[in-house]
Amino acid sequence: MLGSRKKVRIETERLTLRPPVHSDFRAWAALRLESRDFLVPWEPTWAADHLTRKAFTNRVYWAQRSITNGTALPLFLERRADGVLLGAITLDHIKRGPSQSGITGYWIGQRHARQGFMREAIEALVHYAFSTMDLSRIEAGCLPENTASRNLLEKCGYKYEGVAQSYLQINGRWRNHVLYANLRHDRRGKTDVG
Repeated sequence: MLGSRKKVRIETERLTLRPPVHSDFRAWAALRLESRDFLVPWEPTWAADHLTRKAFTNRVYWAQRSITNGTALPLFLERRADGVLLGAITLDHIKRGPSQSGITGYWIGQRHARQGFMREAIEALVHYAFSTMDLSRIEAGCLPENTASRNLLEKCGYKYEGVAQSYLQINGRWRNHVLYANLRHDRRGKTDVG
C-alpha cells in the first residue's frame, strides 16, 4: 500500500513521472487528439466521451484512489526542461502477497515518440517498483505486430514469455498479445552448473 499521504514522484534525467492532476486536462486532451491516429491501432476503443473534461476528472480520481489503495500507479510523463506532457505510464493490477507483481501499460504522444522518453520512463518505473514497492515481477503485453513496443520492452529488460489468445479488445476487436515480464531477480537462461 502506498498510503494516501505519500506523494509519488519519480525523477529521471529528462523526465518527471507524477500522478495526473485536474489542471493537466487541456494538455492531455490536446496530445491525445493530435496523436489519435498514432494511438488508436494499439489501444482499446476510445469511449465517446474519452476526451471530455468529465472523463478526465474521473481518470484523475481513479488515479488518486488507485495510488491510495496500492492497486495501481498511474503516472504522467512530464519533460523536466519545460513541463510539457509527453504521455503516460501505468503500473496496474498490482498484486501483493505471494505474487508481488504488476502490469505496465504506456502511451506517448506521436511527436515525442522514438526519442527515448518511454524507455527512460519504463526503466525508472521498473526500478521504483522493485526497489521502493518491493515487487518481484512486472508484466507487459502488446500486439504481435507492434515491433516498436516489443523492441522497447526488450531494451528495458523484459523477456518474451508467450502469447495470450484474445487477451484484450483493441480498436474494437479481441486481439492476441505477446507477453513479456521483467523480474527483479531474473535467473532465466542462467545456471549454477559449472
